[in-house]
Amino acid sequence: MSTPSDAPLRTTPLTDAHIAAGARMVPFAGYTMPVQYPMGVMAEHLWTREHCGIFDVSHMGQARLKGVSPLSAFEEVVPGDYIGLKPGRQKYSVLLNRAGGIVDDLMAGRPTTLDGDVTDGLFVVVNGACKDNDFKVIDAELAGQVTIQRLEDRALIAVQGPEAAAVVQGLIPGTETMVFMDIRAMGGLGTNLIISRSGYTGEDGYEISVPAADAPRVWATLLADARVRPIGLGARDSLRLEAGLPLYGHDLDETVSPVEAGLTFAVNKNRREQRDFPGAARVVKELADGAARAKVCLRVLEGAPAREGAEVADEAGTVIGIVTSGGYSPVLKGGIALAFVPPAFKAEGTKLKVIVRGKPQSAEVVPSPFVPHRYVRKLG
Repeated sequence: MSTPSDAPLRTTPLTDAHIAAGARMVPFAGYTMPVQYPMGVMAEHLWTREHCGIFDVSHMGQARLKGVSPLSAFEEVVPGDYIGLKPGRQKYSVLLNRAGGIVDDLMAGRPTTLDGDVTDGLFVVVNGACKDNDFKVIDAELAGQVTIQRLEDRALIAVQGPEAAAVVQGLIPGTETMVFMDIRAMGGLGTNLIISRSGYTGEDGYEISVPAADAPRVWATLLADARVRPIGLGARDSLRLEAGLPLYGHDLDETVSPVEAGLTFAVNKNRREQRDFPGAARVVKELADGAARAKVCLRVLEGAPAREGAEVADEAGTVIGIVTSGGYSPVLKGGIALAFVPPAFKAEGTKLKVIVRGKPQSAEVVPSPFVPHRYVRKLG
């Protein structure tokens, strides 16, 4: 759900810091957010790939779902196995409508303390533009089973890049024992944190939930390290695109199923067998028989990058699909895109065309991600 155009823009606890740093602020998800800083989108993108970038993602929706059995209740709105989620772990999933379409994608986890104690409820992070609707959907579907405690008084800072681990571990003892998708509630930087080893760039890194009042100080502390630069929404988008990660409202919406989106890993085996999640009939059928369309990764081999909305054609020139996200890859030095095409055209190596400003340009289906992920899945 988008914010009405006449609604006043909200600010994050870090807005003043962005303005002081010379950021160009734009409307995004109902907030005024930094799209870039003086160094520019390209330099910010490459800095994150080579060093460490920090991102203000406080517009995201943070909440705790509390109740007698929040894990089993949550399974009534998502296709993931949350009953089997171990303490100290989080999992990516999708909130589904009754037709099997994606209402939003999200992270949900069970933070533990450093001593291994499980904290109260299920900690959920949803997309900023969708959060009000998401929590309405969850509340409507799970009324009487869970209480939604929205954490409006917390900011969220992402720390991403090959030097992110060294930066964070030098400031927050205990984070050095975390691996990808671990999540903890712990003290650090003089305040209480909820921290996961995860992110939206394909790089190693952490996402740090911090009380709003402490966010400017934590942001400044991170920036005091010469390896760290602030990064805006522009580079965040190009980084996630190189990582082959979907953006809700572009690559995902309420008509797109997890199978069409290439997110079948989010539909756990036991849930497929139980068929007890919204839209299960459609999802299970598509898993067995195939979906009507498939998400593919395209390298644009000539000409300008193909942007969202560009048509995709076969080699004969017949339009067969559409680009949902596209742009220039600073690492690959060329155009890349995510698109939907019929399943007959999804094989890696398939030659296609993208129509840019009325001109067909050569493109090819390539593996996902465009740039390899660097998540730390085990230590040592």
